[in-house]
Amino acid sequence: MPLSPDASTYAHFLFNAFDTDHNGSVSFEDFVMGLSILLRGTITEKLNWAFNLYDINKDGYITKEEMLDIMKAIYDMMGKCTYPVLKEETPHQHVEIFFQKMDKNKDGVVTIDEFIDCCQNDDNIMRSMHLFENVI
Repeated sequence: MPLSPDASTYAHFLFNAFDTDHNGSVSFEDFVMGLSILLRGTITEKLNWAFNLYDINKDGYITKEEMLDIMKAIYDMMGKCTYPVLKEETPHQHVEIFFQKMDKNKDGVVTIDEFIDCCQNDDNIMRSMHLFENVI
């Protein structure tokens, strides 16, 4: 079954996160390694994987533009299924909140160190990191 147009952008970002050698394909090994990290990895491994998902151009930084692209893709995929319906500016607001929390030195980008440090000190994020540990 083909993806709906609303899910295709986020699927593309996920594909790139699983394509660790950036060769344009996800081998079975790539998929199993990524799944293994998400299900059984340490908190640091999971956070590194998440950072890699958000770092679209793989330059070691999450920019507001990258985060906005991801947020728009998520809201495009989920927004029409929510009540009340999400407003157009919601992804922008999410990005601003993310950067206020994560960008500790206020240089306009989030590094892996800032990301991991902030996530490890956020109880909600830490709880969500354990959600899938007992699935398989």
